[in-house]
Amino acid sequence: MRHRIFNEDGDEDLVFVMGWGNRWTHENVSWLLGTLTEAGYRVHAFELPTNIDDFKADWLEPVAEYVRGLDGYQLLGHSAGALIAQALDGADNHVYLSPWWGYGGGFPEPVLEAVSAVPTTFPCLPIGDLDREALGERATDHQIATTPSWVSPTFVRETRRAQRELLTIDHDAVVFCSLRDPVVDLRPIGERVPAAHVVLYDGGHELFSAAARDRYVDLLLAALEDGSDAVEERPTVPA
Repeated sequence: MRHRIFNEDGDEDLVFVMGWGNRWTHENVSWLLGTLTEAGYRVHAFELPTNIDDFKADWLEPVAEYVRGLDGYQLLGHSAGALIAQALDGADNHVYLSPWWGYGGGFPEPVLEAVSAVPTTFPCLPIGDLDREALGERATDHQIATTPSWVSPTFVRETRRAQRELLTIDHDAVVFCSLRDPVVDLRPIGERVPAAHVVLYDGGHELFSAAARDRYVDLLLAALEDGSDAVEERPTVPA
């Protein structure tokens, strides 16, 4: 688990748990980090290992241990980062971007169950193309080329276990997601988050790679600052 602080002199702490395969060097991740630091946040950003043996030991506990040392913070989790973020304590507000609380992509449950039983940590399972259509129109060639294409059966087992053991989502959490997202199952979002707290955008899996991302910046920052109060009576964002 790698972490880095952006804008050491920021006025307020924000923990950003990035998605699987996201890197600080990706142009669109960098854009989001810049947006957060320009808003005055001291951003504690975490890059996730792309293969794990144990969800808690490899993903959750390093971040949970780190945030215990913060005296209040805002929380932003993207995709697999939101699977970690929902289990963290101490945040004032919780914002999730395309939370990976269930497998999307049409993977049948019996197939996932069978794969999970294979006792190997070797990344031998293709995940399909995470291309520009899947991620967002602004996804760069570098980003696509440096995103891993394989995961291990142990990875599938551990992430499915974490998805089954989701905690109750904070009552004022806000979710940004797209109905065209091929990566995540949207049902767990609908089951756990009130519709009034869900912001739909036009694009793929990554809001920060969407062509329309600039239209949602103010609402994203407002949600980080004020939680669900910022979105419950929001004006409609133009498509």
